[in-house]
Amino acid sequence: MTRVDFYSNAADKLELARMIIHKAHKQGLNVMVHSTAPTTLDDLDRRLWADPATSFLPHCRTDAAHAAQTPVVLGADIGNAAHTDVLVNLDDTTPGFFSRFERLIEIVSLDEADRNAARQRWLFYKQRGYAMSNHDMSRK
Repeated sequence: MTRVDFYSNAADKLELARMIIHKAHKQGLNVMVHSTAPTTLDDLDRRLWADPATSFLPHCRTDAAHAAQTPVVLGADIGNAAHTDVLVNLDDTTPGFFSRFERLIEIVSLDEADRNAARQRWLFYKQRGYAMSNHDMSRK
């Protein structure tokens, strides 16, 4: 069953996502980042190319022909990816395919609308019996 980790009070959702993606990649895990907002995916794509400047993190969009062989994929749906390790959700809704992943990361910013949407997702997972934890980033 999927393990769900919420990272709450993130000052910069995309920066935290970038750090989590790098950590998972170093551990040999495949990662999918989910968002239905093209601007969010474009911004994260730029960050993955630029930071840190001394490393390269192979990534592509889920609809790319080589998505199944790329360790990090970005997209609104699973597309050509065969990933099952980590799903990072940057959307305000629950991805319908989340249960195929071993771990789901939910990143919650300081924005009140984002926090309210995250509360609804928390309840959704909790009511279905998923193992859950919360990491308060304001204490880091």
